[in-house]
Amino acid sequence: MSRSAHPAGPRHGDVLPEGHYQAPPADLNALDPKVWSRTVARNAEGVATVGGIDVKRLAAEFGTPAYVLDEDDFRTRARAWRDAFGTDADVYYAGKAFLSKAIVRWLHEEGLNLDVCSAGELAVALAAGMPPERIALHGNNKSDDELEHAVKTGVGHIVVDSYDEIERLAAIAARQGVRQQVLIRVTVGVEAHTHEFIATAHEDQKFGLSLNGGAAAEAVRRVLGHDSLELRGIHSHIGSQIFDMAGFEVAARRVVGLLAGIRDEHGVELPEIDLGGGLGIAYTSEDDPREPAEIAAALAEIVRRECAAANLDAPRLSVEPGRAIVGPTAFTLYEVGTVKPLEGLRTYVSVDGGMSDNIRTALYDAEYSVALVSRTSDAEPMLVRVVGKHCESGDIVVRDAFLPSDLAPGDLIAVPATGAYCRSMASNYNHALKPPVLAVRDGAARVIVRRETEEDLLRLDIG
Repeated sequence: MSRSAHPAGPRHGDVLPEGHYQAPPADLNALDPKVWSRTVARNAEGVATVGGIDVKRLAAEFGTPAYVLDEDDFRTRARAWRDAFGTDADVYYAGKAFLSKAIVRWLHEEGLNLDVCSAGELAVALAAGMPPERIALHGNNKSDDELEHAVKTGVGHIVVDSYDEIERLAAIAARQGVRQQVLIRVTVGVEAHTHEFIATAHEDQKFGLSLNGGAAAEAVRRVLGHDSLELRGIHSHIGSQIFDMAGFEVAARRVVGLLAGIRDEHGVELPEIDLGGGLGIAYTSEDDPREPAEIAAALAEIVRRECAAANLDAPRLSVEPGRAIVGPTAFTLYEVGTVKPLEGLRTYVSVDGGMSDNIRTALYDAEYSVALVSRTSDAEPMLVRVVGKHCESGDIVVRDAFLPSDLAPGDLIAVPATGAYCRSMASNYNHALKPPVLAVRDGAARVIVRRETEEDLLRLDIG
C-alpha cells in the first residue's frame, strides 16, 4: 500500500471478491507493534498485557467493553511531537480525537498546547487546568456564547471561519476591552487522499474561506479593519489519515502565497502559520505512518523553502496532531458472545459492543486489526467479520480479519488503534451504555472516564 492512499471508501460487498482480503498472518498470536501500544505484550500464559496488567484482570475488574489507554505510550508520543518541533514551533493536541481531564493534565505536563472546537471541550480543558493562553478554539459555527466565553477566559487563539464570525467576534472583543488574537482558516484547494467525508481542504465543504475565490483575502481585510482583533496568521487543514507529505507541500506553497499577498497589500508580515493535523496512524500492518521527527523536518523545510522563494521571513509553525498521538495508545477490549459460521463466506463474531463504541467502520469503512487476547491458539485461521450487538446490519467493528478457528463465546478479543474518534464519537444507540476509559501504567489501572449506567440514561429522560 502506498503512503498516499488509505483504504477508506465503499469497496466491500456482501460477498468478498476473490483475493479481496490479505492472506492470514503467519502467526495469529503475534501482536504487531506497529498497531498496538508500546507496552502491549503477551505473558507466559499467553494472555495479552498492557502496562504490566493482563487483559483478563482488566475485564474481571472493570467489565467489557472497555477502552484501555496506555498512559506511558500517550506521554511518549506527546513528548516525541513536542521534541520533534522544538521551541520554535507549537504543537496543539487536537482535542476532538479524545479529550478528558486526565488527558488535559498529561498534555499540560508534557508541554503541549490544546485545540478545542466546542464549549464542552473548552470546559474540560479549563476544568483540568490547561492555561487558557495555550488553547486554540476552532469551529465553523461558533455561537455567541462560545465566543463570549472564549474571549472572557483568555483563550490564546480563535480560528475564525467566516465573515459573520469575524464581525461577531470583533464586537464581543470590543465590548470586553480585549484585543483577541485570531487565525483565519483557509481552504487551499488540496484534497487529501482519504475518504470523502474526512478530506477537508477541497472547495465544496463547510470549513474555511477559499483562497481561489478571494474569500480568504477579503477575510484578512476585514480582520485587519477591526482594532479589537489581532491577526496572527493563517490556518490550513487538508484532511485526515494522511501518509503523504505532498499535500502539505502544495498547501504550504499556497498559504505562503497568501502571506506574500498580505505583505504586498497591507505591509504586514504575519508571524504564524498553522498547517493543521491529519497525519495518519497504522490501523493495520499494511499502513506505514511517518514518525514525528520526519514530519517536523519535512514541514519545517517546506515552509522555509516557500518563504525564501517569496522573500518572507519564515513564520512560527504550528501543527495539530490528535489521532497521531492518542490513536495508537488505546485498544478496545470486548468479550465474544456469538460465533456464527456462514458456509463458504466467513464467520460472524459478535461482541458486547459495536457501532455505539466505534462508529468509524460504519461511517467511513475504516479498517482495523483484531486479536484474540485472553489466550493463544494453535488452531487454523478463519476469516471473520467482527460485529456488534446493535439492530443494524452495518454494525461492523472489523470488516475482514482472521482469528483462530477455535474462538468461542467468553473469549476476549481486542481491537487496537481505537484511541482516536471512538470514545469521542460514541453514542447511546439502542440505549447502549458508553464504555469506560481505563488508564494503565506501571502495573496499575484506573478509570479516567467511568462507564455509563442506566441511571445516567434515566437522569436525562424527564418523561
